Amino acid sequence: MASIFTKIVNGEIPSYKVAENDDFFAFLDINPNAAGHTLVIPKKEENKIFDLSKEEYAGLMDFSYRVAKALEKTVACERIGMSVIGLEVPHVHVHLIPISTMADMQFMKKQQLSNEEFIDLASRIAANFI
Repeated sequence: MASIFTKIVNGEIPSYKVAENDDFFAFLDINPNAAGHTLVIPKKEENKIFDLSKEEYAGLMDFSYRVAKALEKTVACERIGMSVIGLEVPHVHVHLIPISTMADMQFMKKQQLSNEEFIDLASRIAANFI
């Protein structure tokens, strides 16, 4: 059965897309630690990050880097934190989270955004993606 992320890539479930190419997809987390919390995934469904080939892993990190740079230009923060946990959805995903304190990375405090705020934020991040 396809993961929720594969369904997002296939357009079966809506998302707030930030960036996309032939191999990777980035979208806003709908239960974010902070405004701008973005998930970056390979379009090819793979459960564990280290099951990716070296080339796929390098491509994911390069795409994540470019998304992080767009986030830095869009969201006020000290830096962009990165986390790869992978237990909640069996599809490789990188969390890119605008942070100002260590607590921002703890997945405990969630930020509420309206649909309009998500749409505006995704659009502004996408505009800064190179």
